Amino acid sequence: MSMTSMFHHGIILFGPYKNNAPNFQLQFGGKRIGIVGLGSIGSEVAKRLSAFGCSIAYNSRKKKQSVPFPFYANVRDLAANSDVLVLCCALTKETHHTVNKDVMVALGKQGVVINVGRGSLIDEKELVQCLVRGEIGGAGLDVFENEPNVPKELFELDNVVLSPHCAVMTPEAFEALLELTVANLKAFFSSKPLLSPVLNE
Repeated sequence: MSMTSMFHHGIILFGPYKNNAPNFQLQFGGKRIGIVGLGSIGSEVAKRLSAFGCSIAYNSRKKKQSVPFPFYANVRDLAANSDVLVLCCALTKETHHTVNKDVMVALGKQGVVINVGRGSLIDEKELVQCLVRGEIGGAGLDVFENEPNVPKELFELDNVVLSPHCAVMTPEAFEALLELTVANLKAFFSSKPLLSPVLNE
């Protein structure tokens, strides 16, 4: 999901595409990307965005010594130094509403927040208000705070992309998941290291 695809989504969904398609784009390459949660998913996001020439920084429970990206101890400071904030972290008591109004204001009027983690990572009511008031530039939401209910205001905004958290719904993904599950079970019952242990980092 990129800012360009978000923009095009709005053109097609909310406007007469044939007659009113604008003649400008939002460039994705070279943007400052702040990733909240640099675990397995966040690391894969960083790897893919680096290929576009994006500048990566991150927030996590602790600084990762093996990671070359700048580390920010709190999400607000990360947002203030990012064009796009991508949420990939787990939902815990500490991360509940980790993106609040202060974080969104710090992200700024041109900033975009993308949530592929859990809906309650964002204060959804404040997100709606910030979008309506133009205090942030846009949002890409793959999850929602009160699923399956989605705030009706989000459907009316042309700077928002909504997705039903279904990226894994492919035959290849399910086949890979099955193979990994079987391999983990074989390793466990053979007293060997698991292929995908859950690490509390």
